[in-house]
Amino acid sequence: MGNDFCPDATVRTILKATEELNTLNDVDTILDKILWEARQLSGADAGSIFLVKDGQLNFSYVQNDTLFQTDESNAAIYTDFALPMTEDSIVGYAALTGETLVIDDAYEIEATKPYSFNKSFDEKSGYRTTSMLNLPIKSHENKLVGVMQLINARNRQGEVGPFPAECVTYLPLLANNASVAIQRGIINRELILRMMQMAEMRDPTETGPHVQRVGAYCAEIYHRMATKRGVCIKETKRYRDHIRLAAMLHDVGKVGISDTILKKPGKLTNEEFAIIKMHTVMGARLFKNQTSDLDHMSMEIALRHHEKWAGNGYPGNVPDIWSDSVQPGTPLTGKAIPLSARICAVADVFDALTSHRSYKDAWPNEKAYMILQDDAGTHFDPEVVEAFMDITGVIKAIQAKYQEQPHD
Repeated sequence: MGNDFCPDATVRTILKATEELNTLNDVDTILDKILWEARQLSGADAGSIFLVKDGQLNFSYVQNDTLFQTDESNAAIYTDFALPMTEDSIVGYAALTGETLVIDDAYEIEATKPYSFNKSFDEKSGYRTTSMLNLPIKSHENKLVGVMQLINARNRQGEVGPFPAECVTYLPLLANNASVAIQRGIINRELILRMMQMAEMRDPTETGPHVQRVGAYCAEIYHRMATKRGVCIKETKRYRDHIRLAAMLHDVGKVGISDTILKKPGKLTNEEFAIIKMHTVMGARLFKNQTSDLDHMSMEIALRHHEKWAGNGYPGNVPDIWSDSVQPGTPLTGKAIPLSARICAVADVFDALTSHRSYKDAWPNEKAYMILQDDAGTHFDPEVVEAFMDITGVIKAIQAKYQEQPHD
């Protein structure tokens, strides 16, 4: 928006963005799209989205062109903190009033205002926050979904200044239209977590944090691979959107395995291990009636995440997974294994190694890194392992966000 601002063109852009949001499935991809579109329309250098959860404003997504220039910047997405919904913070005030809050200079807020600017991030990062535009995100029922905060409007010369009046008028349309997509993304992830709670009843290792970590690892590994391959941004985000959710369902087939085997404290017999292997087929069968690309990826990950790059994985070449008498076949190798499953194999094994189990303590990351690198070319796709090793900072941020909760 600027001197050549055209209301009709802006509305068309917002409606097109809303239409594209409706093709996305995962809440993180949806937030990324919303924030990117809002920043393009406003010229904002940075921005964050806070979502309402349990009466607080949870920090949920961030972008910053000045500070975040590399893949390691994705670690900031997994920062985990929440703000109370009170009027002493800027986003809290916008949430409580339900009104757009415009600030021309964060360091010159009048002392009479109930809210104040928290300088700690600027002091820590060296960033200089100036102009701010805070937009409540409301559902069609006028229910508060969250707050989008845009920072440092830049003109065509790159100079920071106040947000144009047009932004205050038109960006609430984008924010409120986006609320439906955000709510749908949250529901999608919650439904998957509930499905995995059923699996956790059968196998205690299939916890909510475990599948959240595996899904996030897969999204970030793919993002790194796509960047190195030069994949276009639109395709990268589409695939990332799918793999984040599909990978969370990698072991959903364990609901079909007997408790006596899943919870057996000792070593499994050959016959018992053969039954365990069938969880890949059982998981794939859940996606027989496919209605989307997400269903297809979920099926291929469930079926193939135990295949190995050089062979010896399972279930191998299974001509008919729907048959009652299905048997494991010749193991797949190399690129015959779907990319999504090759990525999930690395993510799943890493998380198993670095997580506490009844039969072992959690390994330190460094020891698990060595295993991945030693098994690159045999168990794992070397390109996937290389991408994983490029983003260890992001991996640690994901671990910090999705920690296991202590059980009674």
